Amino acid sequence: MRAVRYDRYGGPEVLSIAEMPVPAPGPKQVLVQVHSTSINLSDWETLRGTPLYSRIGGLRAPRRPVLGSDIAGRVEVVGSEVTQFAPGDEVYGDNLMLKGGFAEYAVVPESALARKPAALSFAEASALPQAAAIASQGTAGVAAGMKVLINGAGGGSGSFAIQLAKAAGAHVTGVDNAAKLAFMRTLGADEVIDYRADDFTRTGPYDLVLDLVAHRSVFAYRRALAPHGRYRCVGGTTRALLRTTTVGMAAGLLTGRRLGVLAVREGPAHFTPLAESCVAGRVDIHIDRSFPLDETADALAYVGAGHALGKVVVAIR
Repeated sequence: MRAVRYDRYGGPEVLSIAEMPVPAPGPKQVLVQVHSTSINLSDWETLRGTPLYSRIGGLRAPRRPVLGSDIAGRVEVVGSEVTQFAPGDEVYGDNLMLKGGFAEYAVVPESALARKPAALSFAEASALPQAAAIASQGTAGVAAGMKVLINGAGGGSGSFAIQLAKAAGAHVTGVDNAAKLAFMRTLGADEVIDYRADDFTRTGPYDLVLDLVAHRSVFAYRRALAPHGRYRCVGGTTRALLRTTTVGMAAGLLTGRRLGVLAVREGPAHFTPLAESCVAGRVDIHIDRSFPLDETADALAYVGAGHALGKVVVAIR
């Protein structure tokens, strides 16, 4: 099978197209003929090996030679203990532990997959799993009248988070680079901020700050919160995450605010509800660009540079 692989951390230049054996599924695994794989910021981080936590399981060299976790495709072969799927079933899911999505075939645990809704294309389905889980859990508890700020709102998770917060009745402020301001407004953002021009931590107070690209001081985030407000970050630098889980939590307790890292729960139970909302027309899936497998390096560079408006997908078939 054709695959995009890498053997050392670095930029897109370390990726190459290679012929690799088709993997065989274990007893509780499924072999999926991949049709589409969406790109997450975690793919870019794991390619480069930074932040440091992206090297878990492979400190000196990549643990998995093929990246890509959010896949959609057809079941080719099922393991001896698989009960939910059969060859020919259309499926999608987040294969975060095994990856392998930038290839013609990938082995996936049965527990990571769900049946693809017929109303969604393979590209649309692949755009959902990781981003849907982050957006849904990151905006849980949002209610009418709340002021919500989403940092990194113009990307994959952010584009869903804006829509979910607006649907809950919140006043939503989206933060990203200048090229994404108009896009965030089309998603429903009431206000938009170019982080390069304005300090969003001085524009609050907010009842919830969902930070998808944590880089700032915990004290800056704290001042952005209203009394009893919540700050939750997903991703970001290792230093920012460590400070949030230590200094941030302590500072928040002293001031009646809650600062912490969003521990995202994985699996179909956490992304299929949003897929149902997409099928029903309540939430839109925004795919900025689709790249062929041979241009996976360009697709990753595009996302890594912060250009993506919503999701970017690699079309395998």
